Amino acid sequence: MTQLEIARKGNISLQMEAVARAEGLEVEAVRQRVAAGTVVIPANIRHSDLIPCGVGEGLSTKVNANIGTSSDFGDINTELEKLRVAIDAGADTVMDLSTGGDISAVRRAILEASVRPIGTVPIYQAGIGAIEKHGAIVKMNADDIFAAIGDNARDGVDFITVHCGVTQAAIDRLKKQGRVTDIVSRGGAFLVGWMLHNDRENPLYEQFNRLLDIALEYDVTLSLGDGMRPGSLADATDRPQVEELITMGELVQRAQDAGVQVMVEGPGHIPLDQIETNVRLQKALCKGAPFYVLGPLVTDIAAGYDHITSAIGGAIAAMHGADFLCYVTPSEHLAIPDIDDVREGVIASRIAAHAADIVKGIKGARERDRQMSLARKRLDWEEQARLSLDPEKFRRMHRKRASTGSACSMCGQYCAMDLVAQYLGVKAAKC
Repeated sequence: MTQLEIARKGNISLQMEAVARAEGLEVEAVRQRVAAGTVVIPANIRHSDLIPCGVGEGLSTKVNANIGTSSDFGDINTELEKLRVAIDAGADTVMDLSTGGDISAVRRAILEASVRPIGTVPIYQAGIGAIEKHGAIVKMNADDIFAAIGDNARDGVDFITVHCGVTQAAIDRLKKQGRVTDIVSRGGAFLVGWMLHNDRENPLYEQFNRLLDIALEYDVTLSLGDGMRPGSLADATDRPQVEELITMGELVQRAQDAGVQVMVEGPGHIPLDQIETNVRLQKALCKGAPFYVLGPLVTDIAAGYDHITSAIGGAIAAMHGADFLCYVTPSEHLAIPDIDDVREGVIASRIAAHAADIVKGIKGARERDRQMSLARKRLDWEEQARLSLDPEKFRRMHRKRASTGSACSMCGQYCAMDLVAQYLGVKAAKC
């Protein structure tokens, strides 16, 4: 049975127990939210040695890191190193978005090496396979798409992005809208090209029950991908995006009725003042299903710094109810990320997630900040390192320009807290 089916029967799985321990919650609270579909636990029955991760209502905001080969860079060992760095930096899940080399071999290597949930986008495999077999993506067929989904499920993939909401109706909206950036979703582009060329409905929408059967067999969590997500601020919250979201809301209902775990992906490029609206709209249309936001990026002009624009948007989205942040790296829009980009992207998203968790009232979030402030007051550098989101960078930077005294080298002997402690007659700890 899927986690959703187990929860609805009133039973508690080992995965629910693990999530409850990690979150500091009663396991019955986790079970109820899984049963209601407001929490998902991506845990394919064939992914061994998995550390379960809960995403959704009342849980800490989770962070995903994307890795994967491209047609220009296809080394498996490089991607395995990115996986290690992402997990070491605190990513809760990792998605393999490989489009180059032997993508099945890359996926299996990543799954074997990862104790964290792994996500994929099977339409990449189907589209690339069609190019290799027939010379064009538009020559793939429905069986090719579902064969790729089946391969991913059997290999142990825990959640898959499926662009089921990219329908002929959404394409009609797109044509009438007159967007600046049209479609920026790679999976969405594969499907739109196929649909227009073949004058057919999206097989993932038309044969949604076939998808549900695969998800049920392996307990693969569906992540309904936003093929119509805006790729620029000018396209934010427009008719094609909302058309797709309405369809996804209907599919959330169908998936949950069938016992399949499901979450919904969201934009994209969104101005600050539209983020709350987007989150509330998704939650209303999709029955409170977990919301997985790709950023959102709050400006289009920060190439090289989009991990920062993403963190700004992610913090606001999570504060208003988004549950899952997909990281963005400094190389977004420019190049495939390297090892350093992966680390920077994860940390930036974790900062956003934690900032939102403080506002959400997530257990332990505000207390961690309080403990950091106390450690700073004591000038306890090792405790500050332990509590920081990136202890490695903390220690490296602190050592780089160490002070001869107990304070940091920014203030040295004029450290405000050290001085005030003396004035108040309180002895500061010397570390």
